[in-house]
Amino acid sequence: MKAGDQRIHARSNLVVTAMGLGCAQMGNLYRVTSYAESAGAFRASWDAGIRYFDTAPFYGFTRSERRLGTMLTDLPRESYTISTKVGRVMTPDPTVGPEEDGYAEPLPFRPVFDYTHAGVMRSFEASQQRLGILAPDILYVHDVGRFTHGERHAHYWEQLTAGGGFRALTQLREEGSIRAFGLGVNEFEIIEDAIKVADIDICMLAGRYTLLEQRSLAFMDECAKRGIGIVIAGAFNSGILAGSTKFNYADAPAEIVTRVDALRAVCEGEGVSLQAAALQFPLAHPAALTIVSGARNAEQITANIGWFEEPVPSSFWTRLKERGLIADGAPAPV
Repeated sequence: MKAGDQRIHARSNLVVTAMGLGCAQMGNLYRVTSYAESAGAFRASWDAGIRYFDTAPFYGFTRSERRLGTMLTDLPRESYTISTKVGRVMTPDPTVGPEEDGYAEPLPFRPVFDYTHAGVMRSFEASQQRLGILAPDILYVHDVGRFTHGERHAHYWEQLTAGGGFRALTQLREEGSIRAFGLGVNEFEIIEDAIKVADIDICMLAGRYTLLEQRSLAFMDECAKRGIGIVIAGAFNSGILAGSTKFNYADAPAEIVTRVDALRAVCEGEGVSLQAAALQFPLAHPAALTIVSGARNAEQITANIGWFEEPVPSSFWTRLKERGLIADGAPAPV
């Protein structure tokens, strides 16, 4: 499979490419990233055929949306698919510091959680202006759930349900301002809850259906039955599958390190890079639409594309299953 291969979501008729570019690094995630580096990542992905781009107001406290908008502004609107997010209203605030929430030199707009009807509409209109795009294709509810909110989860869930957040998203879809909506989260359980109360199209799930972790397999199977598309993010599980020691944004526990070592051993035996296996495995599931890869510069996205397109023998996936390193019933790439 090539990064630029087209895949169609039957429910919304949206077209995405097999690989997408995640634009958190355009917002200075973890360190300052120059505009030239961001533009290089965009150009390299475009030249490779990638036509799906994901951003959010939160990334760099509006910096990512602003940068991506300048890169898309002269391109034919029908030539790409773009998603952004709601759930945080970016409010002018001169007290924003030099580093906040993992972003270096964020712009002076502080994120305020707001999942109400008014909050969703206000956030969406601001994103339209920053991107210079009237109708972004997909709108995700960003970081709702217990993983983000803990004891405050019920409060924000009520904003999204009784407070009209889902109603706002449905209204935007019905009027043609967006073509699809869903959640962009780190936990599949909150998507299961959302499916019960809203007409969800596509969701972005980070780190929960990967080569390392398939606890969400039954959930993925249910999404496939319902025609709900899943955009795979976090395929490297915060970096542990790409050579770092991080898992779920923290130091990896011993059992995770042991499992990664076992995966690496099979990779070495079959002549497969661990990164290639990590990027290719999730997309084999019928619910998976595309895999989003973050990249800071042209070199990073080019490397990721190379791993995504690396030939992997079928014997490799068989060996993983024989050793119990892939869940029973999890589809393997063909």
